[in-house]
Amino acid sequence: MNPDEDTEWNDILRKHGILPQQIKITQNDIYDTAVARAQEEESKRLEQLDLDELKELEDEEDDRVLEQYRQQRLAEMQAQQSKEKYGSLEHISEPDYKREVTEASKDSWIVVHLFRESIPECKLMNRILSELAQQYRATKFVKIISVECIHNYPDANLPTLLVYGEGDMKNQLVRIDRFGGMRTKRRDVEKYLKDIGAIDPSMRRPLPGESEEGDDESDNGEEQQSAYFDLGRARS
Repeated sequence: MNPDEDTEWNDILRKHGILPQQIKITQNDIYDTAVARAQEEESKRLEQLDLDELKELEDEEDDRVLEQYRQQRLAEMQAQQSKEKYGSLEHISEPDYKREVTEASKDSWIVVHLFRESIPECKLMNRILSELAQQYRATKFVKIISVECIHNYPDANLPTLLVYGEGDMKNQLVRIDRFGGMRTKRRDVEKYLKDIGAIDPSMRRPLPGESEEGDDESDNGEEQQSAYFDLGRARS
């Protein structure tokens, strides 16, 4: 009889204390043993080095750590650059809508401005969105003449923002009364887009002449309820 065999009879003997309990070695035990052995060997190797050799090894380790950090930062920068592929407010037309908005929103957030050139609030919104497009280059900003997007769309509802993500419309903003109309600031629209997840604050770029903390626009102190319009006829 082999007392180390894993048999039913040996289990009975172990249960009654006739044989000692079997020690089972797990994969974690093997890994821990290997790590401990490697650390022990490395410690013995270091003990045999003189001061000059230790200094040389220290320099090599510093270079290795710096190179790892450099590669990590390079990968992070490349990943960010792959997302920041926009940067301006693009003018699109009706035939472009499905490709430039609905399909594109499967990969990125899209902010669509329905506008008319003759409406002052629309001109203000175009200026604001142009600046935000420079700051948040991972989000696509486009503008389209309102009646090209939704036929017979009333001018009274302009400016209107349609926000798309994951191939579908996620949010909508009709008029800018909530921000104070013509007193609307860039920070107002920025906060609105940030709150619904359309822009990523960690990827914000300062505009030329602007500090990292933000612009110097003053608050208008007004918080009005936003107006909404049934946009079920919006093109998809």
